[in-house]
Amino acid sequence: MHRYILNRLLLSIPTLIGAAALVFALMRLIPGDICVVRLGGGGGVVDPKAVALCHAQLGLDRSLFLQFIDFIVGFATGDFGISMWSGKPVVQEIGSRMAVSLEIAILSTIVAVAIAIPLGTISALRQNSWLDHVVRTVAIAGIATPSFWLGIMSILLVLEVSHLTAGAPWMPPIDYVPLWSDPIHNLSMVVLPAITIGYRYSAVTMRMTRSAMLEVLREDYIRTARAKGLLEQLIVNRHALKNAMLPVVTLVGIEFAFLIGGLVVTEQVFNLNGIGRLFVQAVQNQDYTLTQALVMLTVAIFIATNLVVDVLYAWLDPRIRFG
Repeated sequence: MHRYILNRLLLSIPTLIGAAALVFALMRLIPGDICVVRLGGGGGVVDPKAVALCHAQLGLDRSLFLQFIDFIVGFATGDFGISMWSGKPVVQEIGSRMAVSLEIAILSTIVAVAIAIPLGTISALRQNSWLDHVVRTVAIAGIATPSFWLGIMSILLVLEVSHLTAGAPWMPPIDYVPLWSDPIHNLSMVVLPAITIGYRYSAVTMRMTRSAMLEVLREDYIRTARAKGLLEQLIVNRHALKNAMLPVVTLVGIEFAFLIGGLVVTEQVFNLNGIGRLFVQAVQNQDYTLTQALVMLTVAIFIATNLVVDVLYAWLDPRIRFG
């Protein structure tokens, strides 16, 4: 196992280098100049000497090869540089927003798993029953509903319920406070987006759980276990569910990695200052340094998540062995 993990980590190095080269090239191909954007914010004429001085300060006057080498070396040493737009360290820019994105991703995953696996399992065990049709309807509704619309409807619902019960509309706080500092304040801010995202996230996972369970329940070893007279609950929990979880775990891992930087619309609806919004701002401002760091962070999260998923395979299915 240790050798397998080491090999996977070594194989991730070419992936990171390839992603670094791709984002470095694409950012330079985007039309525009960050110095012109910074100096011409009022719409006036920009002095070419001021632009040249800005290029020198940001290191954009050097060759692309040297800029790429500095980028790779900085990423390898943990030095992501200074944001070209705000002038703050990139680590500080990402760190101030990473907490809210990570917390929402974790809570959304917990909500999604808590909804999807039980309902997906029940739907497979009661195939073509009224319960199966209800679960499938809930899943299809979650897949078909746009996330921004669901977020807006949830906010309006909370406003209406709070107005009817308390006499005044209630809105979640805007400023982020860590969970360990003020749990009530923190949860009142993140619980609504976590439920909204978790429901839509659970819809896909629910469908996958149902399909995987239906496939496993038709296997020969399940029929053999039933022929031996084992309890149905024991067959489902020990034999069927663990084997059906392999594709589900893969899907959950991919969705979790996506939630870290892919909640642009949801963060806009709930006014969350997370990684997704920072991503959009960095690209709009043509902040090469910050955009490159965010892309590399996303790639690293995907690689780490896939590694964790592969390790979970061996725990779920004892037949899987990593050499």
